[in-house]
Order: sequence, then structure tokens, then C-alpha cells
Amino acid sequence: MEAILFDWDGTLVDSLGAFHRANAIVMESFGLAFDIEAYRRHYTPDWREMYRRLGIPRDRLDEANGLWEATFGGDGDLVVAFPGTIGALERLRDAGAVLGIVTAVLRDVVEPQLARPGLGPLLPIRVFGDDLPVHKPDPEPLRLALRLAGDGHRPETSTYVGDAPTDMQMAVVVGARAIGIESAVGDPDDLRAAGAAELAPSVAAWVDRHLASRQKTPPINEQRTT
Repeated sequence: MEAILFDWDGTLVDSLGAFHRANAIVMESFGLAFDIEAYRRHYTPDWREMYRRLGIPRDRLDEANGLWEATFGGDGDLVVAFPGTIGALERLRDAGAVLGIVTAVLRDVVEPQLARPGLGPLLPIRVFGDDLPVHKPDPEPLRLALRLAGDGHRPETSTYVGDAPTDMQMAVVVGARAIGIESAVGDPDDLRAAGAAELAPSVAAWVDRHLASRQKTPPINEQRTT
């Protein structure tokens, strides 16, 4: 049985519009320029570090985050599963995979979103940004997810799917297979440089390829020996 863990934002759900609007409002309130290129250039799962990179003073980070939470909370309905994602996860589940998420976003933000897109029941393993004191690319969040998956789930037989270079770096350090999903923060060259073993335009596209490759390989007890 394989464990397949996913990033949340930008991988399973399209939250870019809500994230971008909330960040743009925060930056505007501080008199700072912000656009999608600035987001890509300064992105890191640690929001404090990202805001410092974007120019927000250290002593005003909590103020900025409070404004972000108030703005993003009103845009929660903009967060939707990418087309084909739910069906793809159902197929993985039916094929026997244990599924879950490892995200740097806080539990209080993501759990309501899990209910809305209908993904919650498909993703029983969950590690949120406030579960540990470290964030991606630190390997501990993914290691915790594999422990939650239970006995027999080893890094070398597990997969992590994400859309950011930090996702790939975390998977590589742990020893899991890293799958890169191209996105606003997931430039193909950057994902490859960070250790992606494969690239795909979406989770649905990768699942099609992954399950097709499994069907071509007969079970070990059915393989011929000479």
C-alpha cells in the first residue's frame, strides 16, 4: 500500500485568486508594490518570512497577518478544487493508496475549505502549518504525515505532490518521490532544480499517468522468472 501526500493550495485547490487579493490588500495598506511576479519571487510557505521579503517591518508582521486573515476569510468561497481533482483522488483511494495533505497553512484556515470542495473524506492524513514549529522545506511535516499513515509507510515507497520548489525539496530530503505541479509558484525549471522526479499540469493529469503506469506493471507474483 502506498502513501500519497499532497500540498493543498495551488495543488489540490485553486486558491490563488483569494490569496492574491488578500496579499494585495495587505501590501497596499503598507504602501508596498505587489503583483503575481512579486508573489512568485518572494514566495515561501513561512508567511512571516515572505512578508519580510516583501518589505513589511518585523514589528508589524502580526498586524499584517491580522489584515490578511480578515480579508481571506471573506473570500473563502473562492477556494475550489481544480477540475478533475476529486475524481482523481477517488481513483487513487480505490486503488488502495492512503492519501493526505501536508500544508503550511493553518488548520483553522484549511479545515473549513476541506469540507467545501468535498475533499475531506478522501484525505484522512493531515498535517497543518501550526502542527509543528517548522515549515517546508523542513522535512518534519512530511515525516509526521508518514507516521500518521501508519506502519509500513516508508519514504522510499511514498510520494509527495506539490506546486512549489519547497515541496520538492522537502520530499527529496525525506526520501519520497517528488511530483511537481506547474502553477503560479511552480515554474517547471524551478521544480526540476528542486528535485521533481516528474512534472504534470495538474493532479488529475498526474494521477492518470500514475495509474496507467501501474497497470502496465504486473504484480510481483505474476511476473515471469527465467
